Amino acid sequence: MDRDTVEMKIKPLKIRDVKIGEGIPKICIPVTGCTKEEIIKEAEALKKLPADMVEWRADWFGEVFDGGKVKEVLADLRKILGNLPILFTFRTASEGGEKETDSAEYERINQTAVSSGYVDLIDVELFTGDAVVERMIRNAHEAGIKVVASNHDFYKTPEKEEIIRRLCKMQELDADILKTAVMPQSRQDVLTLLAATEEMNRIYANRPVVTMSMSQMGMISRLCGQMFGSAITFGSAGKASAPGQMKAEELKTVLTILGK
Repeated sequence: MDRDTVEMKIKPLKIRDVKIGEGIPKICIPVTGCTKEEIIKEAEALKKLPADMVEWRADWFGEVFDGGKVKEVLADLRKILGNLPILFTFRTASEGGEKETDSAEYERINQTAVSSGYVDLIDVELFTGDAVVERMIRNAHEAGIKVVASNHDFYKTPEKEEIIRRLCKMQELDADILKTAVMPQSRQDVLTLLAATEEMNRIYANRPVVTMSMSQMGMISRLCGQMFGSAITFGSAGKASAPGQMKAEELKTVLTILGK
């Protein structure tokens, strides 16, 4: 990471009819049902909400280790959600998810989603290991699927330089969207996250960046992405998938006002 690097220009990423990295932050709503019936019910309800894209948090699904069941759910989600982009996420327990798994099983679950033909993006956790991450990104790209590289710290906010270093690493690994979420212990931590986001966008990034400071204290970071450079924000349809998520309707109202 070199501070003398020539400033990059962010190239928006087009997924179906949505341009990520252009205009106000796009609203992504997670689906967190534990059964197929709950997932379908949530997806049906999303059609009435201001979603730009949908994240299926598959780690909540009780039968996620059954590839056939995962593909059945994805087929139903695609039918219900129509042209809305679908992000497939299996969040591991070490990064705040619902289930423990090893890297081989994690890769297999994501490859099931990639090969299904129903998803537009997958989430790949940065600290899964460089070799695995590189292979997952390559396999997704060969299938025409985009990748959100991610890192989540539910305990603290790293130093600004470390946040930027992790985001740069994601870019070096050729992820299409660079995402990090951190937990603030103070208001200064929220400012650290915002400063890292601004510097990453201004100097290093050539693709969309997504950042958030979690909890009530960090909620402001979910609202001011357009000012600091975060391209997606996550809103809930009811049950939040991470601390500090606002209801999607309220989020849309605030983003629209700030966007003016």
